[in-house]
Amino acid sequence: MKQWEKLRLFFSIVWRTSHAYVLLMASSVMLAGAQVLLNVLLPKFLIDELTGALRGEYLLLYAGMIVGANLVLALLSSAVKRGLDEKELYVNNMMDHVMAEKVMKVPFGCLETPEYLDLKERALFAFNNQSAPFEMIRSTAQFLQSALIIITTLAVMLTLSPVLVLLLLLCVAANLFAYSRVMQDQLKFFASLIPINRKYGYYVNLGFQDTLQKDVRLYDMSGMISGRVTDYGREISGECDQFYKKMGRFQGLSGALNDLQSALAYCYAGLRVLGSLSGKAPISLGSLTMYVSAAASFAKAATDAGASAVTITAMLGYLEPFLQFMSLPEESDFGGTLPFPETVESIRFEHVSFRYPGSETRVLHDVSFEIRGGEKISIVGLNGAGKTTLVKLISRLYRPEEGHILLNGVDIFEYEHGSYLASIAAVFQDYKLFAFSIDENITGKRPGSDLVGTGTVIRRVGLNEKMAELNEGVYSMLGKSYDENGVELSGGERQKVAIARALYKNAPVIILDEPTSALDPLAEAEIYENFNSLIGDKTAIYISHRMSSSVFCDRILLLDGGTVSDFDTHTALMEKADGLYYKLFNAQAENYRIEKKV
Repeated sequence: MKQWEKLRLFFSIVWRTSHAYVLLMASSVMLAGAQVLLNVLLPKFLIDELTGALRGEYLLLYAGMIVGANLVLALLSSAVKRGLDEKELYVNNMMDHVMAEKVMKVPFGCLETPEYLDLKERALFAFNNQSAPFEMIRSTAQFLQSALIIITTLAVMLTLSPVLVLLLLLCVAANLFAYSRVMQDQLKFFASLIPINRKYGYYVNLGFQDTLQKDVRLYDMSGMISGRVTDYGREISGECDQFYKKMGRFQGLSGALNDLQSALAYCYAGLRVLGSLSGKAPISLGSLTMYVSAAASFAKAATDAGASAVTITAMLGYLEPFLQFMSLPEESDFGGTLPFPETVESIRFEHVSFRYPGSETRVLHDVSFEIRGGEKISIVGLNGAGKTTLVKLISRLYRPEEGHILLNGVDIFEYEHGSYLASIAAVFQDYKLFAFSIDENITGKRPGSDLVGTGTVIRRVGLNEKMAELNEGVYSMLGKSYDENGVELSGGERQKVAIARALYKNAPVIILDEPTSALDPLAEAEIYENFNSLIGDKTAIYISHRMSSSVFCDRILLLDGGTVSDFDTHTALMEKADGLYYKLFNAQAENYRIEKKV
């Protein structure tokens, strides 16, 4: 990605985050430039009047213009600065939100890719740890402000002497060269800190993670963790000491070059006042003040512009992981344009193969089968057979490596992304509930938006009695992480909430991956008994390690080593005494009988 493209992408993100912040920053640039220009030009007239005719009305006029203009500009600048301070906090928070949104939009397969995870970590570090985004914004604003001052003061300086301008530019060039070397060192310094900081941050965060404290205490790991934090902290400190020594030497050199620029301007303008330069007409004391002020402003602006340009380049390099991350394609980019059909007639796999990113082993190999619309099927097989992977492919969380998945004869990736996902409901083994109210967890909407719908699914999954026990009912917050009055539900109750959420979505296709694993036998039996009424006429795909729970399904898909071993009714499969399903079913039944005897 070219530098200009990086810069454009960055500011498009900032603009999307807050129009007002960008406009305020532009206003700040214009005001600062105007203030410098006025303080270069207006004092000339006042000084010339003081050293000349001493006309009182003109003295008052020029003095009033200087004071009034600066007062107005100061008030405007102060108002803009207050606005910028307020917006900067907002933008900082919203930029985090922008990045979080991006994480939620990238293809799901990226979440299990080491390259993506590394890029995300580097992007987070660049964004959060060094304030690089705001350094970029401030440097760009400084560059534009300096460019405005350069244009105006250059026009003034050239009327005095192009030679003086050239000498000043040489000083500026020397200063910028030194600054660019320092910024290169700074970029290398920050890059060298990334792996150390990640390790340091990991061990520091171990002390804050509540879920780890049992193991830390039981296995006496606090000393080892503290030792790692100390070691990496010392390493970071050593790197910082070396870098800041270089920064100190640069600041000394930069100060000397700035003093030289001022000396050159004073000498040349002073000689012109005295008429000591042959062939050059003398200038007034007011002009001397104007030219010296212009020269100082020009030299400072040129130095600042160059420094800002170097800083922008360095920050673009530093922010490269963040910009790469924000440039990643999104799931919606891979979708088609077709709306999801009103009726699901069939879901068909045609020679589908799949392996996870970074893996050399295929999880599914040449899988072909068809599910009829409204059919309830169960997917069974040994651990690692590919059951969960198969339903994740149907959910479009992954794309097949080979083959196609067709819905009503159309490749599922031909359907519009949002339309397709809206038509799939799923409860996976690793489902998550959030620190929202129970109502919000089910509906994904603001509390109370659909009490009838919430109440219906709660009754269907058998949670109505539990809700009646809670003081806030369905408005009760889940967990105590963010609400001390939050409720803690059992594993089975949480699983029922997850099932209720899937039912509430009322999607034509529903996927249930071990939906009763945390339920007690009675609750599980109730779910199975009412399964058909719960699902209705939806196309349902059910995964379970308990073979007996598949009996109520229309057909059973048997996976073995990532391939389809059989696909038939329970009765037909049990008639195949040498088949895998028969063996698995009877093995589990025997285990239950043994447990009962014990």
